[in-house]
Amino acid sequence: MSAKSIHIVLFFTRGVSLKTWANNGSLNREIALYLRLQEKGVKVSFVTYGNASDLQFSAELKGIQILSNRWGLPGKMYEKMIPWVHAHALMKSDIVKSNQTFGSEIAFRAARLWRKPFIARCGFLMSEWAEYNGKFTTAQQARRIERVVFPGAQRVVVSAPRMKEYIIQQYGVPSSSVHVIPNYVLTDIFSPEANKAEYNRICYVGRLSEEKNLLSLVEASAGLDVDLHFVGEGNLRDPLQEKARELHVQLTLHGSLPHHQLPPIIRQSAIFAQVSLHEGHPKSLLEAMSCGAAVLGSNSPGIREQIVHGETGWLVGTDVKSIRAGIQHLLADTPLREKLGTNARRFILENYSLDKIVDMEYSLLRDIMDHPEG
Repeated sequence: MSAKSIHIVLFFTRGVSLKTWANNGSLNREIALYLRLQEKGVKVSFVTYGNASDLQFSAELKGIQILSNRWGLPGKMYEKMIPWVHAHALMKSDIVKSNQTFGSEIAFRAARLWRKPFIARCGFLMSEWAEYNGKFTTAQQARRIERVVFPGAQRVVVSAPRMKEYIIQQYGVPSSSVHVIPNYVLTDIFSPEANKAEYNRICYVGRLSEEKNLLSLVEASAGLDVDLHFVGEGNLRDPLQEKARELHVQLTLHGSLPHHQLPPIIRQSAIFAQVSLHEGHPKSLLEAMSCGAAVLGSNSPGIREQIVHGETGWLVGTDVKSIRAGIQHLLADTPLREKLGTNARRFILENYSLDKIVDMEYSLLRDIMDHPEG
């Protein structure tokens, strides 16, 4: 079977549209893989939860078919009707794939209806994340979805080996059916530039939420000559501003920015800090490493797997005292920061370039076409 015959239909996370990706600055990053798969002869269709306005992104998608709620159906009705309102594309598809856990049950139902092989993809384990953050109702909902979708899928794709082991143990999915395909980095965009960093600037990119441990980062900066820059949105925005004012810490909150605006902020920073309590496979951390940043990372699940302490980054605890000591150590040692940044860039090029991930994704699609039952 020729490569041109592969047609994959990607279901977005429930409630997410192309406009959502554009508004949070992730559109270019999210579509890059699928644009490259098209170059290999793979036809791609996106099932989104946006209305007719999603069709305005057709130029950026360069041939990717947009299947949106162009009729303006109520959300719940649209979810139920997806297998029929987009029946033409689903019937002609070869593989159906989900993008994250929420909404994967809708994609799974459509794949079963039209008898198509199904890939359940998750960049992070929603049930594990929700439970870790005390969101027990969300964790129960995610677990109900995972219990059905993971064992029923022809393939499960996760972004880190730790997630693979969890799915095998929790849901009894055969190891051969679970594939690790990491998040990719656009290394041409996220690239180093010499002599751009300001000596005391520390930046962070991501959600402003409890599990990111940002209040501890602000507290750790109190009394130090540092300038914090946070990119992202979340429920901690106001508490972070209040904490910074209380401790007289310089803090700039940039809000969400387009993907292409992130590299200059990272390059201008002496340190990129990611001191989360827990991560899946953190894209922003990998992008900072690709920029050649000196990364201060917490010794937490999802982060410690990406950093060799003293070689590709600097690991610290999640407590204020440890974070503060790490900041002071890195700011006082310019040669160390340069060494960490150089090694981090090399690590990303060797492991997470888009070329590498495209090849892994394409090999998986070919394998499913050759062995659709697993």
